[in-house]
Amino acid sequence: MPNRLETAASPYLRSHATNPVNWWEWSAEAFAEAERRDVPVLVSIGYSTCHWCHVMARESFSDPVLAAYLNENFVAIKVDREEHAEVDSTYLAAASAFTPNLGWPLNVFVTPAGRAFFAGTYWPPTAVGQHPAFRQVLESVTDAWLTRREQVETSGSAIAEALARSRAVESELVTDFADVIDALAAAEDLEHGGFGDAPKFPVTPVLRFLLDRGARTAEHSPEAAGLADRTLKAMAASALRDPVDGGFFRYSTQADWTDPHYERMLYDNAQLLAAYALADSAEIATGVADFLRDKLLLPSGAFASGLDSESTVDGKRVEGFYYSLDAASRARVEAPPRDDKILTGWNGLAIEALALAGARHGNPEWIALARGAADFLLAEHVGAGNSAGDPAGERLVRTSIDGILSDAAATLEDSGMLAQGLLELSIATGEVRYALAARNLIDGALAAGAAGSASSPFGLPGGTDSVLAAQGLSTEADISDGAHPSGLSAMAAAAHTLFALTGDAQYRDAAETSMKLVGQLAAQQPISFGTALTLMSELGAPLRQLVVVTADEAGGGAAGGHELTSLARKLHRAGGIGVAVSQAQADAFAASGFELFAARAATDGAPTAYLCEEFVCRLPLTDAAALTALLASA
Repeated sequence: MPNRLETAASPYLRSHATNPVNWWEWSAEAFAEAERRDVPVLVSIGYSTCHWCHVMARESFSDPVLAAYLNENFVAIKVDREEHAEVDSTYLAAASAFTPNLGWPLNVFVTPAGRAFFAGTYWPPTAVGQHPAFRQVLESVTDAWLTRREQVETSGSAIAEALARSRAVESELVTDFADVIDALAAAEDLEHGGFGDAPKFPVTPVLRFLLDRGARTAEHSPEAAGLADRTLKAMAASALRDPVDGGFFRYSTQADWTDPHYERMLYDNAQLLAAYALADSAEIATGVADFLRDKLLLPSGAFASGLDSESTVDGKRVEGFYYSLDAASRARVEAPPRDDKILTGWNGLAIEALALAGARHGNPEWIALARGAADFLLAEHVGAGNSAGDPAGERLVRTSIDGILSDAAATLEDSGMLAQGLLELSIATGEVRYALAARNLIDGALAAGAAGSASSPFGLPGGTDSVLAAQGLSTEADISDGAHPSGLSAMAAAAHTLFALTGDAQYRDAAETSMKLVGQLAAQQPISFGTALTLMSELGAPLRQLVVVTADEAGGGAAGGHELTSLARKLHRAGGIGVAVSQAQADAFAASGFELFAARAATDGAPTAYLCEEFVCRLPLTDAAALTALLASA
């Protein structure tokens, strides 16, 4: 049997390389093989840190008898949902027609033409109560394929047509944030903190929205601030946070935050670092940053995707055991495996968080970590083709491992999260090169959007997944901000940040048009649209900008410690954009078309602040007390 997974770019696929199942990677060739053999396709989707994915692999996919039946009657495709995000979102949408309990492993049965006709998640090796055995499921699907083919294909076509009709509908931006905050407050668990009942997730995008509303001077919402503060404190004091390594687990299975699901993801911890930094919770932020550095940092400077929930104890994989130990005991046992896959979008979140937290809390080490990840991605995942003035450039790589680049199509999430991270790093360091790289990504997405037929202003220069597109199944990506920002929200937020630095209205217009696509949904389901709500909050208020220019290199960028510089960093992401740069850096930004920095100079060599609203600036100030008074009254 050919081993197609041993050199995959995904550790999850590699972990299945020794299965007796004749696995294929996601490819047109796999569907062509199903067509040639006239058999259905099993698309099995999971990820490296997924506990039940490992369980099903041990119980079913390692069983030679079951594997023989699977190989005889199906073409089996193994997919890493983190590598092929568009495939995962498309089949999740299709699977919702068959089961309300969506999750992973996600096992979808499809025709050789890619039409889903049955789906489920974990199936045990033997029947348990109302849950059939996996072998029974396979036999039932085989019987349907052989005896009720017309019904199978009709069902699959109907689902595909329904997916094609599911598009965002343009509405209006949310402007009444009091109602949104009231709705979120109504969902608060007043006893244990957080939102809703079990299972309980951090929903960090929503916390960023609440922090934004709570920090604004003119529109300060004590209700939003209190809700964010209570939730952050509850999580920090709960079993969701690892007291040894400082990072957070993905979610809790109980309403009181106990019994966590123990995988630790880069995207969760990156966003939580930013949230705790903005809440000025230095101790918790430091713990999360230390976790990123000590547990997820790779020799390349980029960050791994996550840590498994299971560790090996006496030859058996046990969930959570490692995390029940103290630091000394952990050092004596095998740590849970790490998924060393480098995801562009998730690393963008880490770059953004480390740069933001490092500037706000005066920690140059965090900014250096952000710089290391950014430099790696720009060299290896973006490539030399994305130079200034070349918006198209080379294709963006979604993921790589050990120098192996995946052929998975990059998503809007990758472009948007990386662009926002690069802009945040440019603001933290004063280095224009990162802002130029971000502008190239945003310009490329705008050009692709203009050339395409999607309702969003943004598109992908490299196109969507080629296999899905060939099957007519390529759908618009999920627009909700659940565990992390959607691709649409991430790109729109990056475009708005770029507008705040350049004054180019096309970026603000693209952000506003994008948010109109989700405005109605965000008002109805605020828990699922935190990033979109944050951006709509920014779009609905006058843009406040503060630039501080110092004469010497040490006074600007990451290293500055002057009082005016501190005020700029305090304003940043709290109802405004705050940037501290040296004179040389300000000149470099201005020369590259970033209007906010034009004609900004250190007066008589003294640090000088320019407080602006929509690029209309007050007279320059050199006195910190005067600037503090202006910020308080504006």
